[in-house]
Amino acid sequence: MTALTLHYHPLSSYCHKVLIALDELGVQADKRLLNLGDPAERAAFLALWPTGKMPLLIDKGEVVPETSIIIEHLQRTHAAPGRTLIPHDANEALEVRLWDRLFDLYVMTPMQAFTADLLRAEAERDPLNVTRARDMLLSSYAMIDQHLEGRNWVTGGAFSMADCAAAPALFYAVTYVPLAPEHDRLAAYFERLLERPSVARTVDQARPYFKFYPGRKGLSRRFFEPENV
Repeated sequence: MTALTLHYHPLSSYCHKVLIALDELGVQADKRLLNLGDPAERAAFLALWPTGKMPLLIDKGEVVPETSIIIEHLQRTHAAPGRTLIPHDANEALEVRLWDRLFDLYVMTPMQAFTADLLRAEAERDPLNVTRARDMLLSSYAMIDQHLEGRNWVTGGAFSMADCAAAPALFYAVTYVPLAPEHDRLAAYFERLLERPSVARTVDQARPYFKFYPGRKGLSRRFFEPENV
């Protein structure tokens, strides 16, 4: 048992962001798989954090919500020596926080619009909202691809919190809106993300749950084989 408890689900893109960060920072946490479909479990979780959003970190009784805040908290209080995801230089840290936010708002959010639509009854689906989400992803892909010129990671030479956000956002986004051939820098970056050990381990632990992912038809066959379900 550690001082840290992470309430999470292996399919959640935002949970992936924090799982990758835990790995990168060399931090151990007691991971509690959260089933919000269970009324008692949901009520207990809402008592901890009324928004009901996961992941949620508990550090010696202190509630730490929101992925970017969780990662900053982990780096400040628990990271192994020499491990960082947010630079100590103030200007470099601002760039990391900017791109962390851009991936959350302009890749993760429209991606989740596709998932939310698939979870609705067919009569309640919103094609216009899905079209807007698709347009946002395509616009974001182009912006990120241009930004990546000359960069291995989003903000330069070091893997950062922004890359923790990018990995799950892109992993799920491309299941709905694949990368276009002209986004070759973004495609190469995505492959670097998938090869990163912290990302690969996070994806591996999610594999048994991919059969429940609404967008599973778009998953690469290296991660999911529908005929095996």
